[in-house]
Amino acid sequence: MQIRKRFHFEAAHELPHHPGKCARMHGHSYRLEVAISGPLQKDGPSRGMVEDFDALESLVAVEVIDVLDHRTLNELIDNPTAEEILLWMWRRLEPKLLFLDELALWETPTACAILRRSDFG
Repeated sequence: MQIRKRFHFEAAHELPHHPGKCARMHGHSYRLEVAISGPLQKDGPSRGMVEDFDALESLVAVEVIDVLDHRTLNELIDNPTAEEILLWMWRRLEPKLLFLDELALWETPTACAILRRSDFG
């Protein structure tokens, strides 16, 4: 079973290798979707859940949202394309979310990049 949670953050970046206007500093209202898949837990406080949404929210906030919100992404990621941002996020989340299945990063309301566990072969 899969569960999914949405997050929002604001950040600026410039794409140094882009030939167009994105080479200049600009910002986005990003939307991140985090999906995890796994079995329902059989006991404990998360019984009957894949994961407690509050626990998922806390982890993603600490590892990703609080780090990126209102930042210049170039300070953390050399070429902060949506795809590179997703890889950075995956590297931070995957060791702590063993059932991490998919990340989707919406840079605009109509454009996103998606990274799935299956992309790693």
